[in-house]
This record gives sequence, structure tokens and C-alpha cells, in this order.
Amino acid sequence: DWDDIPPSSALEEISEEEAVKIIAEPLLPFQSSTLRDYVDHSETLTKLVHLGIFDLSQVEKRQKAGQLLLTLDFEKDIRKVLLFLKDVGVEDNQLGSFLTKNPYILGEDLEALETRVAYLKSKKFGKAEIAQMVSRAPYLLLFSVERLDNRLGFFKNELGLNVTKTKDLVIRLPRLLTGKLEPVKENIQVCQIELGFQRNEIQHIVFKTPKILTSSKKKLRKTFDYLHNVMGIPHSTLTRFPQVFNSKLLRIKERHLFLKFLGRAQYDPAQPSYIALHQLVSLPDEVFCTEIAKASMQDFEKFLKTL
Repeated sequence: DWDDIPPSSALEEISEEEAVKIIAEPLLPFQSSTLRDYVDHSETLTKLVHLGIFDLSQVEKRQKAGQLLLTLDFEKDIRKVLLFLKDVGVEDNQLGSFLTKNPYILGEDLEALETRVAYLKSKKFGKAEIAQMVSRAPYLLLFSVERLDNRLGFFKNELGLNVTKTKDLVIRLPRLLTGKLEPVKENIQVCQIELGFQRNEIQHIVFKTPKILTSSKKKLRKTFDYLHNVMGIPHSTLTRFPQVFNSKLLRIKERHLFLKFLGRAQYDPAQPSYIALHQLVSLPDEVFCTEIAKASMQDFEKFLKTL
């Protein structure tokens, strides 16, 4: 049976015989709450489901996506978008999750999509970089050239980055181009006004850990408060190791208190028993205990029970 052998690629040609199975078009059910009910009636949906392209139950949750798919014709509308995505570099094995997240792209005008990719190329993004960005931020190609241009300009100006660094930033976190800008502005202000970082320090922090721009303000404040006011770590050190802001605060607290208990909580690079922030947060427990705390895992576990 054809169903038992999934096509190796979403764009594989199918035989006449298989096409006939798909093309029978009964009347559409009058009203239905689930897309699944339409599959037998819609050639387009049947093909998309048979090609293993996406998860209907997830697509249904997206506003108006179901209605859109029922109006599209596979041969006329969808095939060329699938070929376009393949050409952009979305891998066959990523196509399903890509279209489940963004079924709307199937209704976009092909010329508009090509113009957006041409714009990214004109900004000197390489083919592999564009493929990575589109795969990781599925809504990226729904944005007009003007909007993409405004976004890149925003990060360049707001952070005072040069063109190369701006590019690098959005390659590493492409959802910066598709997400809301308000929270990003607020996070930059929190770093500057509340946490007291200088503009050049913020540039460095954001460049090293772009996720800071989208992380929760509450977490940023709390983590900074503990590192700076409790552990006494200066702005200059936090700027050198901004990855610490991505760590769980509980982990920082537990490890710091254990080191303090052992008399080893020394974060001043000028001192001989200095412990670097990245060693404090990024090492697995076993390595942290033996190499940094010079203690056993049992000692650490016993200590945690006293907290």
C-alpha cells in the first residue's frame, strides 16, 4: 500500500496511479471543527498529509491557516513554494516542522518571497546563513523588505554595532528580525539605566549572548542583583562573561554558597585562587566539585540539604 512507503522527499514525483487516488474530489463537509475531516475532500490537504509535510492538529491552532490551505491548489500554488523553500536551503527533514509553524507561507506570492531573499543576499548574507536563518525563524520570509531593512537598522543603531556585527547578531538569533521590538528596547534600557552598564559594555554583552535581548527583565534584574550585590562581581567581569545571565539563578546561588562555605568564593582575577564566572556556571556538577570546589559530590549534596 502506498501509505506504508513514505516518499523520501516532500517533492518526489508521484505516479499517475497514485495521483488518481488523490484527485477524487467529493463535496466538502458543510462545517467542521477539524482539518482532518477535510483531508479526503481536498486534493491539496491529501497531498500535504501524504507527503508527511505537516501535523494537521498543530496547523489547526494557527489562525485562519485551515481556511487558507483549503483555498490553495497544490499544483498551481503550493508546489512552487515547496521548490522555492528547498532552493533557499530548508532541508527535506525540516520542511514538516517549518510548514507546521508557518503554513501561511504557502499562500505568499512567489515573487515577493524571492525579493526578500534577494534583499538578504544584497546585505551580504551567504546562502548557508540565509538557510539557517529561515529554518530557525520560520516567519522571516513573511516580512517585507522594508520591514527587514528597518529591523536591521534598528539593531545597528540601537546597539551602535557595525554592519558585520549586526549581521552576525541576527544570524545567531534570527528571531530578532521577527519578534517584537518593544521588549528588546526595554531590555537594553534595563541594562543601561537600572543595571548601570556602559553602552560599549552592552554592545559586548549582546554580541556575546544575543539571548539577553529577549530574556525576562525580572530574571535579568534578579541575576544581576545576586552577582553584583551579593557576590560582589563588578560590571567589567560581568561584561567579560555575560553567559552567566543565561544560567539558572538557583545554580549560581547553590554553587556560590558552597564555595563560600568552603572559603573558596574568590572571584577577583588578581587573587591566586580566582574562580572564573564561566567555570562557576557552565561545568557539570561532578567537574565543578572536583576541580573548582576541590570537594566530593557527596559533600555538595549534603551541603545543599542544609540550604
